Amino acid sequence: MINAIKGMNDLLDDDARIYELVINTSSKVAKNYGYSYIQIPHLEQSTLFKRSVGESSDIVGKEMYEFNDKSGDSVCLRPEGTAGVVRAFIEKKMDKANSVKRWFYHGSMFRYEKPQRGRYREFHQFGIECFNIASVYEDASVIMILKDIFDELDIKYTLKINSLGTPETLNNYRAKLREFCADLNLCEDCKRRFNTNIIRVLDCKNDSCQNALKNAPNLSEFLDEECKKDFAKLQELLKENNVSFVIDERLVRGLDYYSKSAFEFISDEIGAKAAIAGGGRYDYLVEYLGGAKSYGVGFAMGVERVMDILKSKQNILKKENKIYFCVLDEKYLNYAFKIASMLRKENKNVILNYEAKKMQKHLNNALKQDYNYFLALGEDEMKENKILFKDLAKQEQKIILIDELKELL
Repeated sequence: MINAIKGMNDLLDDDARIYELVINTSSKVAKNYGYSYIQIPHLEQSTLFKRSVGESSDIVGKEMYEFNDKSGDSVCLRPEGTAGVVRAFIEKKMDKANSVKRWFYHGSMFRYEKPQRGRYREFHQFGIECFNIASVYEDASVIMILKDIFDELDIKYTLKINSLGTPETLNNYRAKLREFCADLNLCEDCKRRFNTNIIRVLDCKNDSCQNALKNAPNLSEFLDEECKKDFAKLQELLKENNVSFVIDERLVRGLDYYSKSAFEFISDEIGAKAAIAGGGRYDYLVEYLGGAKSYGVGFAMGVERVMDILKSKQNILKKENKIYFCVLDEKYLNYAFKIASMLRKENKNVILNYEAKKMQKHLNNALKQDYNYFLALGEDEMKENKILFKDLAKQEQKIILIDELKELL
C-alpha cells in the first residue's frame, strides 16, 4: 500500500466541508473590503524567497522544499504567499504604474518541519496583499478583515500589535540589542541569529532565551516621530471600532520584510496559545525584489489552525438539504435522470440512485446516509405524472404532481 507522504494530508468529507467554510467565509469578507482573487504558482525560483523572507529565517535556512529542476535551475515549493504575489505585481509592471492593488489568495504552502497539530509540511493559508496605499487606515482595515472573519466563524482571539519602525530605526535597535545579547547564554539558533539578524532572538520559543531577554531594550524607544504617529493612529482606529488589542514589544514576526505595523491573532481554543494569523506592513519589499518603491500591507492566516478550532465546536456545519431520488423500475430511470437534471439547475443537491430496488431498501439507504428528502418514481406515479415525496426528518409522505416538485423543495 502506498501512503501519503509524512506531513501531507488528505482533506475529505467533514474536513473538506470545514475547509470550504473557512475559505468561502474569508473570501466573502475580503471582497467586502474591495479585494479580488489572485492565483500564484506553487513553484517559484528559490532566489525569490531567499531575498524576501531572508537567509537568516528558519524558513530559508531549514524548511524550504528546494531542488534543482531538469534544466539545473534552483526552484522551490512556495513556503509562503506574499513573495509570490509581490513577484507577480512587479512582473506585470504594476509597480512602475504606481497601481493600487488589493488581492486575496488561498492554497497550499510547503515547509519541511516536524509535523504537529495545526502545522503540517503541506499546509494552507488564506492571505491578502494591498499595494500602494501608505495610509495607516489600510493597516486598520487589514486587521478588521481578520476580525470580521473570526467573528463570523465565532473564533475567540487575542490581537497583539507592535511597530517595527523603518529600516533605519531597526538598524539602530539591532546595534543596541546586539550589545545587550553579547554576553548572554543563548541557544544554538539564537547564536546563529546573532550574526545574521539579531532581532530574530526576540522571536525565539526557547524558555531560557526568553528569560535571558526579559530586560532587553524595547523597540519603541527607537521609533521616529512618523512611526510613533502612525502607531498611535492605528491604536485609535482599533479602539474606535471596538477591536481589543495588546501591545507586544517582542512581536517581530517571522519574516524579514516587515516595517512599521506588525500584528498577530492568537487563540487558545486549540490548547496552548498559538498564532492563527499575522501580518503587517512591508513598504520596502517591492524594492528589495527589484521593483519601484511601492507601499505594501497584508496578512496570512493558517487555515489548518482555524479548522482545528472549528472542529471543536458543535454544529459548525449547517446540514445540507440532500435529496435521495430513486426508481422502482429501471424503465423509469431515463425520466428520473431528466427530473434530477432539472432540479440541479435549481441548485438542489440531488443524488439519483441508478439501481431499481424495492421502496424499503431505497428508504433504508437514504436514512443511513442522512438525506433530508426522499423521491421515488414507480408505476402508479408515472401513470398520473406524479412522484412520491417524503420529508425524512418529519416522516411526512405524500404523492404530488411533478410540476409541484420545484415549489415544494
